[in-house]
Amino acid sequence: MKAIVTTKYGPPEVLQLKEVEKPTPKEDEVLIRIYATTVTAGDCEMRSMQLPLGYQLILRMGFGFRRPRNKIPGTEVAGEIEAVGKDVKKFKVGDQVFGSTGMGFGANAEYICLLEVPGEMEGGVTIKPANMTYEEAATVPFGGRDSLHFLRLGNIQKGQKILINGAGGSIGTFAIQLAKYYGAEVTAIDSTGKLDMLRSLGADHVIDYTQEDFTKNGEVYDVIFDVIGKISFSRSAGSIKQNGTYLLANPVSQMFQALWTRMRSSKKVVMETASGTLADLVFLRGLIEEGKLITVIDKTYPLEQIVEAHRYVEKGGKLGNVVITVKHNNL
Repeated sequence: MKAIVTTKYGPPEVLQLKEVEKPTPKEDEVLIRIYATTVTAGDCEMRSMQLPLGYQLILRMGFGFRRPRNKIPGTEVAGEIEAVGKDVKKFKVGDQVFGSTGMGFGANAEYICLLEVPGEMEGGVTIKPANMTYEEAATVPFGGRDSLHFLRLGNIQKGQKILINGAGGSIGTFAIQLAKYYGAEVTAIDSTGKLDMLRSLGADHVIDYTQEDFTKNGEVYDVIFDVIGKISFSRSAGSIKQNGTYLLANPVSQMFQALWTRMRSSKKVVMETASGTLADLVFLRGLIEEGKLITVIDKTYPLEQIVEAHRYVEKGGKLGNVVITVKHNNL
C-alpha cells in the first residue's frame, strides 16, 4: 500500500510517499480502507520538533529520541471496514467509520489496522455520521473531541460568557458551536479574514486581534479558552471573573504563568492533555446528525501532496481544517 513515511524530524520535505506492506488485522482488530485523513498543527509540531527544549525532550522520550518511532504520521481517519478479525463483534465489512489512531499514528496511508476496543491512548473508531462525507468526518476526532473535553472541564453553563482565542482553527471552530450548544454567550477572537466564518458558526461577538485588544474593551468573562497559547495572564486578569476559568489547549508557552496564576489567585487553570473517548465521539456524531454541529474545511490535498499540506498548515492562518484525501487505484 501507499503511505507517508518519515524517518527523521525536520521540515515538511522529510515526508515521503512510499510503498509499504499492507497490514493484516489481528483477531481483535479491524482493517480500515482510509479515504480521508488530516494535517493539524500538532502533526507539524511532531514532525518538526520545533518546540521549547523541555517539552521537546519529553516528546522525544515518548515518540523517539533521534527519529520518530512511528514512521507513518497522522491521527485522524475516515474510511470503510475492509476486513475484521475473528473476535470482532461491533463492526462488519463495509461499515463506514471515523475516529483516531491515538498515539500510534499511522493515518496518512491507504490502510490501517485498529483495535475494535481501544486502550486508553489508542484512539478508536465508530460509525461515521450519516450526513457527513469522509472528508468532513475525518476532521471531527481531534478538534471536536478536544474542544468537548475542555469545555466539559470548564463546566460551561447556560448564560455564561466565554472568550475563545484562536477560534478559527481545528479546535476553535468546534468550540464555538459546542459552547453555543451548552447555552453560553460566545466571543471569538481571530484574524480579519476569519470573522465572517466565526459568525456563521454562531459566535455572538467577534474580535479581530489585529485591530483590537480584548483586554481593553471592559468585558469580563466566566471562561477564557486559549486554543493557541497566546494570552498573557497578567494582561487578561481584568477580563476574567475572580472565580473564572482559563482553559489552555496549548499550554507550552504559558506553563509558568499558569502555575503562578493557580497559586496566587482564585482562578481555575485547566491545562491537562485532552483524552477523548469513544463515548465522546458517539456524542459528537449525535450532534452532527441532528444538524447542531458542522465542520469547516479550508483546503483539501491528495495524499501525494502532503508536503504542500504541511507547508500550508505550518505557516499558520488556516480556516478550520486541512484534509488529505486517499485515492485507491483499484476502486
